Amino acid sequence: MSISTPNAISTPSTSPTITTDALIIGFGKGGKTLAAKLSAAGRKVVVAEASADMYGGTCINIGCLPSKSLILSAEQARRDGANSTPETREAAFEAAIKEKRRVTSMLRDKNYHKLADQDNITVITGRAHFTGPHSVEIATAEGPVAVTASKIFINTGATPRIPDIPGIHTTPGVYTSTGLMDLDDMPQRLVIIGSGFIGLEFASMFADFGTEVTVLQHNVEFLPREDADVAAAIRAQLEAQGVKFLFNADTKAIAPAADGGVRLSVAVKGMTRGASQACDSTPAGTGNAHTDITGATDTTTTTSPTSNPTDHATMSHVQTKPSDDGEPRFAEPAEARFCLTTDAVLVATGRTPNVEGLHLEAAGVELTERGAVKVDELLRTTAADIWALGDVNGGPQHTYISLDDYRVVWSQLNGSDRPYTVKDRKHVPSSTFLATPYSRVGLNEREAKAAGLDYVVKRLPVAAVPKAQVMRRPDGLMKAIVERNTGRILGAMLLSVESHEVINIVKLAMDLDAPASTLRDMVFTHPTIAEALNDLFA
Repeated sequence: MSISTPNAISTPSTSPTITTDALIIGFGKGGKTLAAKLSAAGRKVVVAEASADMYGGTCINIGCLPSKSLILSAEQARRDGANSTPETREAAFEAAIKEKRRVTSMLRDKNYHKLADQDNITVITGRAHFTGPHSVEIATAEGPVAVTASKIFINTGATPRIPDIPGIHTTPGVYTSTGLMDLDDMPQRLVIIGSGFIGLEFASMFADFGTEVTVLQHNVEFLPREDADVAAAIRAQLEAQGVKFLFNADTKAIAPAADGGVRLSVAVKGMTRGASQACDSTPAGTGNAHTDITGATDTTTTTSPTSNPTDHATMSHVQTKPSDDGEPRFAEPAEARFCLTTDAVLVATGRTPNVEGLHLEAAGVELTERGAVKVDELLRTTAADIWALGDVNGGPQHTYISLDDYRVVWSQLNGSDRPYTVKDRKHVPSSTFLATPYSRVGLNEREAKAAGLDYVVKRLPVAAVPKAQVMRRPDGLMKAIVERNTGRILGAMLLSVESHEVINIVKLAMDLDAPASTLRDMVFTHPTIAEALNDLFA
């Protein structure tokens, strides 16, 4: 049952107040799965979703699935050569956006009706906030609806983190991933602020479409949490696609450009550039401090703050007079200012739990220092009979973690003798869908070393895998970390075609405590990428 529809939100005048067994705030993976399960068990459920455009949650509307649809379209455009001319690029991008919208619309509709068509479930479209420990008000288009529930589940996900940069909120052409995936026209130039995996997926995708892409990274180390050899291989792949990187770069201001694009004032630490001038001090339209983004990144792409081979730029630490103890004292590295102009900017600086406007204090629900809903190992909040599932509770931001959060909660509601807890969760894998996908699970070499473990490193170039050669996708490497005396698999990093499938085999072996020899000796079909695990763990 529903008191709202995707196109017409209404609140029955005869039912301004609802009393129910369970209220789920947010239509994400964990919440919608829990709603269906509770309904099947005979419970009355209300699902509140702030926007009709978000039925089904982040993944199917603005996250995993639309981005992967566009990534696949971009890869096809590259393979077909459709990214070679402005006309073919525009046509390929237009077709990709159309297909993405078709897929998301279809999935959104199916997800909506999967819940709303059940007699035990009421879907209300409106923004919810707590008014008490077990009471919530939902602001719909036609007025508030009060809901009282015995149990409440917060499943509001996360929202993009926007840095405090002057002009970032007011300048046309600045997007989060949501907006960038819904453009009608393909940007010929794109600047990405942030070099995490979300930013890199978009860099790879738009480069495949034929966009000139530049990534601005705040510090000097690329993917600092990854092993250096893996990070170097990922960077080399992206650069081969045409992606350019500007390291030690801080965006100081964003403003409209004279040509209708976007103008960024960027400071690069550790670099000096003759007669450079900050564009935020130059009137728009004068052009005498503007540097074309392609030229700027060609001349300032660096791997360290102490080297830069071109454009007469120098990296230097300026020595000053000795300190009182006679030791030399160094000034802060110099910096150069660049004015970059582009067609679009993607802000990809992470996501933060979506708790704004929930009035959690009215229910006694506390937050962590990082702004997530505070939960225990059973995902219980600090208020009785209120749980938090998915990104909002500060756990790993993956759809499959939200689904696993559902399992944690349901194991408490179904009478299990021993509920499943977050601590029981093992070896969470991840995949980043670059031109060559990168997937990993468990510890990398950096982490194993920091933990003081005795380990051996296994490596295999993807070029040695017959299926990769057949697929004409020989780029990348496979790497695994194995405990020396026990043969226990500590982790794996796969930069390889189809790595997003193969990594699940490694995870299963780790979950079952199978030694590396199990994968070394397993019989796989041929030719497959999975059979490379025989050689990797040899």
